[in-house]
Amino acid sequence: EVQLAQSGGGLVQAGGSLTLSCEASGFQFDDYNIGWFRQAPGKEREGVSCISNDGGTYYKDSVKGRFTIASDNSNNTVYLQMNSLKPEDTAVYYCGAQDGWACDSYWPDYDIEGQGTVVIVSS
Repeated sequence: EVQLAQSGGGLVQAGGSLTLSCEASGFQFDDYNIGWFRQAPGKEREGVSCISNDGGTYYKDSVKGRFTIASDNSNNTVYLQMNSLKPEDTAVYYCGAQDGWACDSYWPDYDIEGQGTVVIVSS
């Protein structure tokens, strides 16, 4: 079965840290780009970060210097380390897998979707 299984997330105070995980199964992980997206209540889903299958990365401006994306090909998992969290980071976070060259921040380009995980940052 093709799937992305997410873990991590939760409630944290502003300034705190969380790590999200996205474990792939059922497809050739090495051939895909992995992206992290988030959707806050009443807002559209937005790209946060992505990592291409060649290791290239992208970060949304508002998370640069605070979030780090990393891939562990030995266990088909991509991590999103989130530091210095802010209340505006509160959202449901989704990972996605994209079959293509360089990753991008356009959700419809992603073929496989994780189940989502809630991140709440309190002030």
